[in-house]
Amino acid sequence: MVTEEKLRTFGQLICKVATGKTMTREETCEAYKQIILNEQPELQQGAFLLAHITRKPTTEELSGVWDALDRFDTEKFKAKIRDGKAVCDIVGTGSDAMKTVNASSPAALIASACGAVIAKKGAKKVTGVSGASEIFEILGVNLSSPMSKAKQSLEKHNICYMPGEAFLKSGWARLIQYMRFTSTFNIVGPLTLPCENTCCIVIGAYAPEVCDQLVAILKEIGIKRAVAPYGMVKGVENSKGIDEFSPCGPTRVTELKNGKIQTYIVQPEDFGIKTHSTFDIASLNKAYDNAMAIKRVLSKDYNDPLADLFCMNAASALYVSGISDSYKDGMEKAQEALKAGKALKQLDYLVNQQA
Repeated sequence: MVTEEKLRTFGQLICKVATGKTMTREETCEAYKQIILNEQPELQQGAFLLAHITRKPTTEELSGVWDALDRFDTEKFKAKIRDGKAVCDIVGTGSDAMKTVNASSPAALIASACGAVIAKKGAKKVTGVSGASEIFEILGVNLSSPMSKAKQSLEKHNICYMPGEAFLKSGWARLIQYMRFTSTFNIVGPLTLPCENTCCIVIGAYAPEVCDQLVAILKEIGIKRAVAPYGMVKGVENSKGIDEFSPCGPTRVTELKNGKIQTYIVQPEDFGIKTHSTFDIASLNKAYDNAMAIKRVLSKDYNDPLADLFCMNAASALYVSGISDSYKDGMEKAQEALKAGKALKQLDYLVNQQA
């Protein structure tokens, strides 16, 4: 049972954060440890999480959140990967202003169809219509499958899906059942490494400054290559973007490569495609409808604008994995795999292997 002293100390920390003061990495790790292990009442947990995200966490604080998740909440496995290939994750933070049909889930399938090894994480929806978990569950993936099955699928078919509920042992999995507001877990959760082989990542974020923070953290924890896209929509103010590469306008990218971080802009033309309307890729009203739109594209409806959205993001995974030396080359490989029906075959493997 939590002591009065521990309650007061945590309450004082809430007030400290709410009034604009920052924490050290160690202080942050300790605070989030108490949340993850449910050592504080839910009222105090919620107050702290909201105060922290509203004040905007520093990079040092986000590193402390990652430390807590990694040490106290993440079940891990190490896979035997053929030919020493790089293992890549592709994921988004969610909570972006412009809601699209889920992109990272089909992109993961397409990239793995091109030979990339994709250990994809995901979670249920927080602010949108559907998260990766809803999509994969509707498409037939067993979310209750143990991590050992994900390991086998990755080793055999170059693809696995790890829902947060499977690898997050107590804290975040408990919280995301009921949370319907953005927290630091949305930012740092996608950085967790349940597959210890993961060495590169595509991680979209809901704001440009969050992209920069994520890549700074990834550098600190030893990830070799990463891109963090913040997609924008032509004709819409830049603050209303998407947490992935955009076929509807420019995408601001923060990239980690060879220990250096740089930021640049890419356009749909850099991928060899035309600019689409945001209505062409907008989220539908139900998770089932989004899942069926994805299934339709995977079933060779490759002239759909959604195909460009999915292939752009698959191309970025091929780029950071070292399979392609440019986004355009990755795009061409992704389009070829989609047209050949290889991505749909990867979905079939995933469903059967993680049954």
